[in-house]
Formats: sequence, C-alpha cells, structure tokens
Amino acid sequence: MLDLIRKKQKSFIVKFVFWAIIAAFVGTIFLVWGKGRDANRENTKIAFTVNGTEVGFEEYQRTYGNLYRLYQNVYQDKFNPALEKQLNLRQKALDNLVEEELLLQEADRLGLDVPRTELVDSIAQVPAFQDGGVFSKDRYLQVLAYQRLTPDQFEAGQRRSLLAAKVRDRLEQDVSVEEGAVEEEYRRRNEKINLAFVKLVPALFEGKVPTSEADLAAYFAENQEKFRIPEKVSLRYLQFDPARFEGEVTFDEGELDKYYRRHLDLFEIPEQVKASHILVKVVKDAGEEMRAQKQAIAEDILKRVKAGKSFEELARKYSDDQSTAAKGGDLGFFTRGIMVGPFETAAFSLKPGEVSEVVETPFGFHIIRCDAYVEAGVKPLADVIEDVKSGLAKEKAVKLAFEKARDAYNINRKNGSLEAAATENNLGIKETGLFERNGSIDGIGRAPEISSAALDLQPGELAAPVRLDQGIFLFTVKERQPSRLPELAEVRAQVEQAYRGEKAVDLARQAAEDILAKLQKGEKLSILVKPLGLDVKETDFFSRTYGTFVPKIGSDPELATAAFELTGDNPVPGRVFKIQDRFVVIRLKERQEPDPSALDEAQRQQLNEFLLTQKKQDTIDEWIAEKRKTSEITISPVILSALKDAAKQ
Repeated sequence: MLDLIRKKQKSFIVKFVFWAIIAAFVGTIFLVWGKGRDANRENTKIAFTVNGTEVGFEEYQRTYGNLYRLYQNVYQDKFNPALEKQLNLRQKALDNLVEEELLLQEADRLGLDVPRTELVDSIAQVPAFQDGGVFSKDRYLQVLAYQRLTPDQFEAGQRRSLLAAKVRDRLEQDVSVEEGAVEEEYRRRNEKINLAFVKLVPALFEGKVPTSEADLAAYFAENQEKFRIPEKVSLRYLQFDPARFEGEVTFDEGELDKYYRRHLDLFEIPEQVKASHILVKVVKDAGEEMRAQKQAIAEDILKRVKAGKSFEELARKYSDDQSTAAKGGDLGFFTRGIMVGPFETAAFSLKPGEVSEVVETPFGFHIIRCDAYVEAGVKPLADVIEDVKSGLAKEKAVKLAFEKARDAYNINRKNGSLEAAATENNLGIKETGLFERNGSIDGIGRAPEISSAALDLQPGELAAPVRLDQGIFLFTVKERQPSRLPELAEVRAQVEQAYRGEKAVDLARQAAEDILAKLQKGEKLSILVKPLGLDVKETDFFSRTYGTFVPKIGSDPELATAAFELTGDNPVPGRVFKIQDRFVVIRLKERQEPDPSALDEAQRQQLNEFLLTQKKQDTIDEWIAEKRKTSEITISPVILSALKDAAKQ
C-alpha cells in the first residue's frame, strides 16, 4: 500500500528505497493489498478471516512474495535465509494484511470513500507511470502489462490504499508533541557515558575445574551422543592428471583465436602511469601554521622545477620520501587504485614530461612529474600467442582427461572394476585412509564433492568422475566403518575438554555474579578483578546513536539500554551480561550531559518532526493492537504451519 508504506516509519530502509524499487517492480505496490477487496480477489483457498471477511491464500502468497523481493532489493547480496528468518517476512505479510483489513473495515464504518478524481491523481503521481515527469497512459499500461496486472486490478488496490490512508489520517489528526519533549529527546540523543567494565572468559577458568573419573563417566553417560564417531570410508581411486594429456591435444588457428577472444580479460593492459615525485611531509597532527609553512616550501621547490632545475636533484635534496628520494623521486609504473585519491587524480591527468601543481594528500605536499603513460587496452594475439597456446592446451587437456575418466566409468560402472579402468588408461590405483564427511582425504585434501559421493556409494559401486583442480578422480569404496557410539576410553580427551568447557562457563558466570554483588556494595572493580589477573577497561564516551553497539564490548540491546539507565547514585546494573561466550560486568564511570543552548532551531524542528512521526505511528500501532483484541481473526492451519516452519529454519 503506497501511503501505508510511506507512513510506516518503523522501517526507514523501506521508505528510503521504495520508489527506486517500484520503478522496476510495480508489483511491490501490492505489499499489503493483493488484487483488490472485491471480485478481483482469488479466494480459492482462505488464508484468514477478519470479522467474517475472507482473505485468500494467493493474496497472502503474493504479499509475502512482494515483501521478499523488496527486502532482497534492499539488502542484495546480504539477503540470505538467516536474514529472512530474522526479518520474519511471513509473519510480516500476515500482519500487514490483517492491519490493512482492519483499516478498511474502519473506513466502511466511517463511511469514507475515494472519489474517482482522487484515485486518478494518485496514480498519475507514481514516477513509474511518468514520461518526462508527466503521466503517460502508454507507460502506465505497459508497466502494468509487464506485471501481468489489468488497470482494474491495479486501481482497485490503489483505492484500498487511499482508503486505509484516510483512516490513518483520521487517527493521527489530533496527535501532537508534548511541551518539553523536544528538549528531552535532544538530551537523550546527545548525553554520553563512559563505562568501566571487565570481561570474564570461560577459558580463563578451565584449569580450575576439578575432574575425577566418576565425574567424566557421569558426564559421558549423559552426553554420549555428542561424541558419536561418524561414519567413515576409505577409497581406492584413479587420478586422471590433465598434464599427462597435454601432448595429445591439437588445435588450429581458429581455436586459438576463439580462446583468445574468450579470455581477453587475461590479456588486458591496465591504464598505467610512470611518475616521480617530491614529497614535503606534514605530520598527522600538524596545525594550520605548520601546514602553511610546509606548503610554502613545496611551492618554492615547484618554482625551481619550473625554472629548469633538475627534478631528480631536487628530489634527492628535498624529498621526505626516503624510499624514492635516492632514485630522484622515481615511483615506477602504477595503475589506478594504488595511490591515494588526490595523488592518483593528478598523476593520471598529466601528459609525459608535465609537472603538476602542488598536490596535498594525507602525507603532505607533492610535486608530481609524469614520466610515461600506458593507455588501457588488450595485448594483441601475436604478442601473447605462446600464452594462448599454453592456456588452450591446458583447457583441452582437462576436457580430454574428463572424457577418458567418463569413458572408463561408463565401461566399468556395471562391474565396478577399478583395476580394469586402471589397465585401460595405464594408471596406478591409489588408496586413502579413513575419512568422514567433509573431512580431509589422504593425497587429495578437503574435497566435499568426493567425500559426500563416497559416503553414499554402495559396495562395489564405481562413482561418477569428479573434477577437482588437481585432476579428474574415479573412485570406489575400499572400506566403510559405520557410525557408532564410542567407549569412554576412546574419546576421553574430548570428553574431558567438553566437561571442563561446560563447567568453566558456570565458574565464569559465578565469578561475574560475585564481582557484581560486591560492586553493588561499593567495593572497587579494579580490586575485585585483581585476583583473576584481569584489568578494568573503559568504553570511552559514547552516545545512544551507537544503537545496540557498546564500544569495546560489542552489540547487546539489553546492555546498551541498561547502561544509559545508570546514574551517579545507582552506577551498577542489577545483572551480569553475557555477550557471545563472555560474561561482562559494567559500572558507570562518567556521564556527560549535553549543552541545552546548543539546540538550535533547525535541530528543534527536525526533532519535533521525528517525535511527531513516532507518536503518530505509536497511535496507529495502539489502535491496531486494540482492534486485534476485539476482532474475530481466524488464521488457517496452512498459514500457521508455514509460520511455524519459517521459525524453525
């Protein structure tokens, strides 16, 4: 729903990218309305009902699909099943549809309507339907056709969007920002705190865990499955090394030319420049006066260069770049992306023999001379013919080796005879030791393609050839050991390590709790952690703008919230925080309050808009929550099952 998304301030990213995405995916408009509330709905299966109004399963699936594509475009390469689970998209789709239906039912109750002119105006404002900033009917029909939508379907959905927006406007019309809220928000955003903290790592306590044979035996009995020995196999295999077949391959001029054209990227010549420079170095924390002095020195050197003085001699005498000064400032050839931005821009803008003006970089002031320039291009075939022949020979040798292995497999797959395949190809049979799935294989290394196939092989069966970097492998199982539960003696070291690890977590937690309890009584943190050989560290000042991240500690929403609730009178929280595998004890060391006089009118207006938007959304959320309580909402078992499955993934 266009206006719904526009007002849904909970997701800034959705708001920010929405119009960019809509240009390519107009179907995204249907985030919370499928193809209409009327006869356009395809309710062959019911997803849920709201006060007797049915919403179809196809509409739910369409809404979920649109949300999926939206977030996929937002996060791009970072979008994966784990992130999808975190975003809880299936539940979002359901909530959006239920919320929209409740808003539309309220619109009916209030007697709201969308005049035809209002509907037309809203559609004309969609950028995806405009040509040169003006609505184009042809573009409109073209975009809808691409999305397999009819104008009636789209307009029905847009009408629903506008109706829901009108209900929102009604609910939000009396919302305002209370007096003093802007100042409080400014203070909340700009106050800073510095925490003293200590991290207790379980590994620190592993050596303090007492163990006995009885303890290990009991632990092993309770956790025997954790130490299960996985299924293992060993192999007999043939390795078809492509290098053996390079002498057998042939090719003609046409194949050489085709290989060259398919691999032009291998023969590219990057744009390069050969330059020399004179550096007048400026230390990182130099003041303006010092920088001006250094710049003046560089300008004086540049005048001498322009006057005809030897660049090399001036570089040897004045350059602060010790690595190039002795060579007359010679940097040699370099491509783009090697030097810092201003230096690169200047160097690549010069023609051979030209000298730059003084160029400032983080290192200081440079005078740059271009000595030579190589334009980007591709080496001609004649210059790289030997490389092309070598590459093509290797490529064809790999193909030939695979064909030989495939032939051996097809001929011997029924009898599973590796010996016959070895004889036919004049190869020796090699053997591996036992390995487990995804384990390293003797003589081959880690090869999941082989280990997975090997563990699925039946006795006497020959596996299909597998291509790896070191060649083509044809193999069969030599020995198979089934998965089994071990005796304690076989895995005693692993059992003791696991036992110590678990008990060390308990000891670390208890030590953290003890420190916290004493800290709350007024004892000093530095004294409490000294017996453990730990040092108290500080986060340095940070504000709420860091979100859930606490400097030098890590991300933890509960810790970040609790930290800003600490005061001078109550500087210690009521709990220990566990972040990853560490237990963290914190104490407020300092708090910096912001200067109220620094709140200018522009900030005041920005904060007021933020608070107003937030209050409006809170009002809508509260209204929806109350309506859900008093409405009869029935969700189909199919949807409930899908939500449950998504939570498990």
